[in-house]
Amino acid sequence: MLLQNLLHVVLRGLLPKRPRFAVSRLCNFFNRLYQRVIDVEKLITLESELVETLCQLERFFPPLLFDIMFHLPLHLAREARLGGPVHFRWMYPFERYSRICVYIFFFFSK
Repeated sequence: MLLQNLLHVVLRGLLPKRPRFAVSRLCNFFNRLYQRVIDVEKLITLESELVETLCQLERFFPPLLFDIMFHLPLHLAREARLGGPVHFRWMYPFERYSRICVYIFFFFSK
């Protein structure tokens, strides 16, 4: 949610133009990746644009920021291409349901 909608709006007045553009490209990638309908050809172009975006981010931000998880969005695009839209594979509803089940279990176990 933060990467899709809020981060590029928050950074609008904080960063210079070129780093802000790179971060908003990353936010745009996540926004297009999490749409309900995904075109496979657009995912391939998204993946190539993401490589350029990650290179731009490496130019503007310190190396401490980039760990092993930095290349994860590349795998997310490939996974969306293989598995379909992301909202079919989200775990949020199940995690929310399991939290309710845990509360009920603790409530009735006492």
